[in-house]
Amino acid sequence: MRTSPVGRLRLRIPIGALLFAALAACLPRVTAAQEPPEIVCIQCHSRQAGKIGEPVGLWRQSVHAENGIACNGCHGGDPKGADAESAMSPARGFLGAPKETDIPAFCGKCHVGVLKDYLASAHGQALGSGGPTCVTCHGNHKVLRASLDLINEKDCSRCHGFDRARIIRDAMVKTESRIVALDKRIQTYKDQGADVDRIEKGLFAIRNRFHTLFHDQDVDKVWEESVRIDAELGKLDGALKAMDETQHRRKTAGAVAIAGALLAAALLYLIRKSYD
Repeated sequence: MRTSPVGRLRLRIPIGALLFAALAACLPRVTAAQEPPEIVCIQCHSRQAGKIGEPVGLWRQSVHAENGIACNGCHGGDPKGADAESAMSPARGFLGAPKETDIPAFCGKCHVGVLKDYLASAHGQALGSGGPTCVTCHGNHKVLRASLDLINEKDCSRCHGFDRARIIRDAMVKTESRIVALDKRIQTYKDQGADVDRIEKGLFAIRNRFHTLFHDQDVDKVWEESVRIDAELGKLDGALKAMDETQHRRKTAGAVAIAGALLAAALLYLIRKSYD
């Protein structure tokens, strides 16, 4: 018996719905299967109470976890080891926890430029004589992202007065905000497919230079360098404004062209109607 087109359409809709439901039911299982298993460090420590298990919860809130840097990224060892003994074997590169004076070099394995800036700073020069290390400001397992928020009265006052730190932070806030705003504008243009490679590289270089000031406690140097960097950001801002104006002119020309086409169509329609 032949089925009419309407009948075939009615038949396809339930079949399609069933296929969609079956696919949706499978998706969670597929996603779960694709998630990598936790490394042996997390598996063991997360089952422990107190100081042994505490680092796992702190690490999960860290910028390291956010960027996929696990325990072995700092402490070494073999995260794929079959058990704790093999995972924490010195023969497999396990370093353990560093002594306080070794912390900057420990972090500096990855943050090479930051280590250099720290050692040249007043903080770094006080290393070993009561001065702060990386974890004093950034935390150890709950590692905080480097930002001006770390320069605050509550934390700085644990070691010294806040007056100098406040002046330094105030000198940098405007520049930091400008860098963030420029980065957002560049990303918007990138999403639109515009060529902003030169501007993006320029901002990357300026931002790295600016971040070297984060560990500097020389107030005059921070102020003077922030002013120079702000002037260079002004050039990038000017380049983006030129792109804004070009985009605005194109949009205006497009709108005029569309309006002209609609007006011409309306006139043709009226002329045709008058002949009818």
